[in-house]
Amino acid sequence: MRIGIDVGGTNTDAVLMDGRKVIAEVKTPTTADVTSGVVTALRNLVGEQRAKPGHVQAVMIGTTHFTNAVVEAKRLMPTAAVRLGLPATQALPPMVDWPERLRKALGGHVYLCHGGHEFDGRHISELDPGELRRAAEDIGSKGIRSVAISSVFSPVNNEFEEEAGKLLESELPGVMISLSHEIGRIGLLERENATIMNACLRDLAVHIVDAFHGALAEVGIEAPVYLSQNDGTLMSVDYAQRYPVATFASGPTNSMRGAAFLSGCLDCAVVDVGGTTSDVGVLQHGFPREASIAVEIGEVRTNFRMPDVFSFGLGGGSLVREDGELEIGPESVGYELTSKALCFGGDTLTATDIAVAGGLADIADRSRVAGLSPDLVKRSLQMMEDRIAQAVDRMKTSAGAIPIVVVGGGSILIRDSLPGASELVKPEHFAVANAIGAAIAQVGGEVDRIFSLDKKSRDETLEEAKREAAEKAVAAGASPGTVHVVDVEEVPLSYLPSNATRIRVKAVGELELEAESVATGR
Repeated sequence: MRIGIDVGGTNTDAVLMDGRKVIAEVKTPTTADVTSGVVTALRNLVGEQRAKPGHVQAVMIGTTHFTNAVVEAKRLMPTAAVRLGLPATQALPPMVDWPERLRKALGGHVYLCHGGHEFDGRHISELDPGELRRAAEDIGSKGIRSVAISSVFSPVNNEFEEEAGKLLESELPGVMISLSHEIGRIGLLERENATIMNACLRDLAVHIVDAFHGALAEVGIEAPVYLSQNDGTLMSVDYAQRYPVATFASGPTNSMRGAAFLSGCLDCAVVDVGGTTSDVGVLQHGFPREASIAVEIGEVRTNFRMPDVFSFGLGGGSLVREDGELEIGPESVGYELTSKALCFGGDTLTATDIAVAGGLADIADRSRVAGLSPDLVKRSLQMMEDRIAQAVDRMKTSAGAIPIVVVGGGSILIRDSLPGASELVKPEHFAVANAIGAAIAQVGGEVDRIFSLDKKSRDETLEEAKREAAEKAVAAGASPGTVHVVDVEEVPLSYLPSNATRIRVKAVGELELEAESVATGR
């Protein structure tokens, strides 16, 4: 058996699964410190069910800890940003576009050094070991324990980042190094931002992993812990401690993976309606479509792997107001829904009250909303349906109707059909699809960089990229015999010399627990 947990803004959901079967599911309010909510969910799940803690083979967690830390600018460790690019790149130093609160939280420690490459792989300037040692001496004197290294065009050639990383590690024993070519993509500032963000979360990642282990120990579970990545796959705790940014936006991806598992639809739109917001994404071959543009996190532009998700303020706890004009959301009662909504005995009109009054849901006390105006209920239901349909239309790449899978506790707001849907599927266990997505997730690895086809054939280069992606999946915890490539994207770059092409390869493998496949139950 295994446990899947997903920490959302309103609720923390948990499921206990045996193979492909959902044994139990629970929802508890998300707590301010997140961890205590996870402990409560675990206690409820194990305490109320037949399963004993010793029967649990693994625990998979999707968490908002790291995203919250960046958004709130709290619990971030001082970080040194080392950029290799002099004499170029001086006009826009590292963190130039960061909000002041985040720069202050990290200390503003910036070091511009020689190095870097041109777009065709030529050196901008040679690496200067003496310069790096002087930077290391200053970093050490300030007690900084995390360093983000970024080099111009390192996705084309990462040699300078690797050399600088080894030199700083030798000069600063115990320092945590984050290299930009392992995290971001082409685009110096955005890639550098993602790397600095990763570096400032390294200490927190260690504490969070320890806290999760402590939470499991409290309820007697000794199983290994895995964290959800933002591409719908899992990573080991060691990998998570090295790349905490990979957890950003893991919630929506867990919901989409869970929707695919529960519905059997691998190519469709997924609408996840929560207590506060709704997330709309698209599944391709069973995995979330990735964003192709820079993504802002905490007002900082980044370009590392993120799901293409559109979020808007509509959920089960959304406030419904009619002061001249009907408004639904974005304000929400959130986790206080069961005490503030009319149908639960409160005094606040919410979207859930509308769903109960309209006959879409049979929960709480319907008599408490019997006095609502039929016209208000009708117009509110139509407005919610229109907003969701527009969001799906915004995410589609063609005008034709597509299958839509609806999940999340707030999906009671949606009727049996939607404009633009060839079919509308609301699968069993839809309310905890996010936790199920965490529980059944596979382990993945990805390569996204520029290759030169001058000295190698296209086929040889593709095989090299596939092999590298598979090795990354295994390093992240995948069982070697189950790894396979699920996506290959090749983009020739005519503006670069050396017959350059950008290749992105995604490989996934199954996390096997005592010969049982997490993804398929074989």
